[in-house]
Amino acid sequence: MINGLNKSGVTSLLYEQVAGEIAALVEQGTFRAGDRLPSIRQLSTRFDVSINTVMQAYALLEDKRLIQARPQSGYYVRSRVPEIREPDLQSRSVIAPATITISDLCHQVMRNMMRRDLLPLGSAIPSAENLPIDKLNRIMASELRKYGDHAVLYQMPPGYERLRVQIARRALMAGISSGPDDILVTSGCVEAVLLALRATCRAGDTIAVESPFYFNFMQMIAELGLKALEIPATPRDGISIEALRYAIEQGRISACLVVTNFSNPLGSLMPDERKRELVELLVRHEIPLIEDDIYGDLTFDNERPGSAKSFDHSDLVIYCSSFSKTIAPGYRVGWAIAGRFQAEMERLKLMMNIASSSPPQLAMAEFLATGGYDHHLRSIRRVHARNISQMAEAVARYFPAGTRMTHPSGGFILWVEMPEGIDAIQLYHRALAQGISIVPGPLFSLSGKYSHHIRLSAAQWNEKIEQGIMTLGTLAAELLPRL
Repeated sequence: MINGLNKSGVTSLLYEQVAGEIAALVEQGTFRAGDRLPSIRQLSTRFDVSINTVMQAYALLEDKRLIQARPQSGYYVRSRVPEIREPDLQSRSVIAPATITISDLCHQVMRNMMRRDLLPLGSAIPSAENLPIDKLNRIMASELRKYGDHAVLYQMPPGYERLRVQIARRALMAGISSGPDDILVTSGCVEAVLLALRATCRAGDTIAVESPFYFNFMQMIAELGLKALEIPATPRDGISIEALRYAIEQGRISACLVVTNFSNPLGSLMPDERKRELVELLVRHEIPLIEDDIYGDLTFDNERPGSAKSFDHSDLVIYCSSFSKTIAPGYRVGWAIAGRFQAEMERLKLMMNIASSSPPQLAMAEFLATGGYDHHLRSIRRVHARNISQMAEAVARYFPAGTRMTHPSGGFILWVEMPEGIDAIQLYHRALAQGISIVPGPLFSLSGKYSHHIRLSAAQWNEKIEQGIMTLGTLAAELLPRL
């Protein structure tokens, strides 16, 4: 049992003593960033105190930002790293629409993600070691034998019905009520977004996007001859609805493209109320919302976040997602729930490539139907939460003083803000020479912003990755301006 004195001999409350014991275990390294702490009941027995006392102790440690609670999961050690600064979100801080120029650097970065000789510190691709590869291979072989000729024929849009049934059931977890006929199977989320852009916009139109924003979508917008209007976003709340409202008042916007849950690269999770405000604003002006929710299943909590689509009563939200970040990137199984744009997107899909590949649709439907997906998600969520914490701690340890980063509650991406004066593109080239691949911040903007930011991927964590972070930190320090 804990006595009533702390180390200085001063009497303290019982819950403060319990909190002190837990904090000491964290300081000693018994529990590290991302580790799950013992349950309230376990600590009650261990310290011979009441459950209420342990709850008060955990609440105190939460207030001190040493630990964090995850609903229906427990308490975890929090990463103690400097949090990225919130941008100034004045309603008039919107940059004018810009025509996008595709740079050779974008193509080089994309190619480098696939090079096996490079340490993949930047690529937003799940690690193969965390994917159910053997199970998927067995299911694929079984489905091909079961369906014979049917497996090599076209699954014409909207796609394989059994798969669409399973997707419709899972959509309920994001707050979306839809039938199988409301779902269009696509070749990944990228094609779903592309079809949505083509269904809602014409060359020369302006599309509002959050800033910073996924650079591959920037290229897509450029190829369609569209203009992108950058709307500032924060790691905490996502896109600024106030700035978007001002932009809508100033000029015509044809569509809005937003990653609502664990955005790329900020990792922001829009609160439900902000999602509702976003939908209501766009519906009021008859502006379609293209919602990319590819990371929603990768929450670190047990409860999946909802979607903006769940607040859509006008069929103006096109919901896009895929299994590329959770199960099998190479299967390219994505989908769209497109509301009033469904028929047009099916027509465009037929015209572009007739249909998505049949065997992956068969295998994915079986995987979902047999319950393998939920079991896999429980495992990969724990892995990503731990990896994010460990990578954040390593960045804080090895990068120059003044480095800050996001604290995402899902996904596997870190957005790192280095001290001003460190050129992210120079760092990219120097890291490449050392066999390390990262993504420099300027690729996520049209206006030259984020010059001292980089995107890192925590899809895997091991000694080699930590060594890469150490090397990257050294290279960053070498780029600090000389006083």
